Amino acid sequence: MAFAVLFEFLFFSKVFVRNALNVCGEAMTSVSSKASYPKTFLSIVSLSGGLAAFLLLASWLLVSRPVVNPGAFISYRVQGFNNTTTTDPNLDGLRSNITVLDDSNFHVYSNKSAEKAIADDRKRSGIEEPQPDVLQNEEQLLDKYSIRKADSDCDLYHGKWIYDSSGPLYRNDSCSIITQMQNCQGNGRPDKDYENWRWKPDQCTIPRFNPKLFLQLMRKKTLAFIGDSVARNQMESMICILSQVEEPKNRGNKRMQRYYFRSTSTMIVRIWSSWLVHQSTDPFDFATDDVVKLHLDSPDEGFMQYITDFDVVVLSSGHWFAKQSVYILNNEIVGGQLWWPDHSRKKKIDNVEAYGISVETSLAAMATQQNYSGLTIVRSYSPDHYEGGAWNTGGSCTGKVKPAMEGEIPENGFTNAMHEKQVSGFRRALEKKSNKSKLKLMDITRAFSYRHDGHPGPYRSRDPNKITTRGPDGKPPPQDCLHWCMPGPVDTWNELVLEMIRREFNNPTQ
Repeated sequence: MAFAVLFEFLFFSKVFVRNALNVCGEAMTSVSSKASYPKTFLSIVSLSGGLAAFLLLASWLLVSRPVVNPGAFISYRVQGFNNTTTTDPNLDGLRSNITVLDDSNFHVYSNKSAEKAIADDRKRSGIEEPQPDVLQNEEQLLDKYSIRKADSDCDLYHGKWIYDSSGPLYRNDSCSIITQMQNCQGNGRPDKDYENWRWKPDQCTIPRFNPKLFLQLMRKKTLAFIGDSVARNQMESMICILSQVEEPKNRGNKRMQRYYFRSTSTMIVRIWSSWLVHQSTDPFDFATDDVVKLHLDSPDEGFMQYITDFDVVVLSSGHWFAKQSVYILNNEIVGGQLWWPDHSRKKKIDNVEAYGISVETSLAAMATQQNYSGLTIVRSYSPDHYEGGAWNTGGSCTGKVKPAMEGEIPENGFTNAMHEKQVSGFRRALEKKSNKSKLKLMDITRAFSYRHDGHPGPYRSRDPNKITTRGPDGKPPPQDCLHWCMPGPVDTWNELVLEMIRREFNNPTQ
């Protein structure tokens, strides 16, 4: 019936249009004849009225009996807001509730079973139903990535390193922002197994980092890495992992690195802060202007001025306390590192004690900042692996190609002391917390004491003539046993960050 009506509609439309054109033609040829003008005008009016009446009748028939055509137009499936499956890339953070399916083998339906019928048609045609990239609620996140709520009570920091043949989360040549000194494969390191070890807690399993899950959890949020060059190491690892699914826009400047992921309006930030406390070079008491002064009871305003803009902060420090500096507390010089010109005066604190005070100061400032309500993750002291000396006195990690076994690692007194003071400072700051922020410790120190294989060692540059083995006198070449290869063990830190974010955002009352 509907096809017949459509055929008649097209046929009579053609006839009416042709007659109209003929009448108009006659009108034009006889326009000079005043006698024939009224007759011609009336003919045009009557013909137009008839055509309009027919169009109205045909339209009513087509609407009441819709045409079901297998080769029809593109179909749109309308879903509820919580089941969104597409995001308009031109509207940052705004989600569309319409899914545009591809235009092959579609039907047009006018009843409530449309969505089921479309799915059935796609199944018969061998077309897989598209899976949403953006997950909208906790249950979908947990089901999609097999993350059990029970794991929220798991101790993440006691476990072992296991070999994972699936390989790293990215390659050194698939990420453009790696600092060259940490690009171990690009610098000629011959072994690669250090990339394939994963941390396995005793009580659970940390899921492999899923960039889409991270970006969804961090939708319209900002994550900031604050600290020294090891913090930069971790930030670059995070960007490398995320860039495997989306290349970010670099919106940074000299004061702050910023990488923007447009799909979820997520920002990753890095701010340099060597000691996390206020520093100056102005002369103070008997300290001249050629040495840095650290005001241990005052946080670094370089990052505190931005703290309320951040939703998650990963804070780390410690290694700069081995560098020359003066310690000022309560407006008094109380100590110094590699500096103490007046030996008649007695030092009140050393660099380890100064570190503990700086941790308490910076964290307490964040925990009492009235307008800050974010999640602060304190990454514990990252162990170095210089054996046989310090970084500048012949220390080496050359030849380490796999994680150390239990009992193979000599105790590092300095690392242990720094870790202890950091944890003490963390606990004191936690007691002072007065705002709505959360303060968590990511305690990686013991787990990473086994990873002497994860450092660049002598592979710090592309120089083809660099020395990578000990000399005839047994002296090792210059090397880096502090920072971490990328990809490498440092990527585990960000898997832990993701797990902590997942726990916090999905279990806010925990």
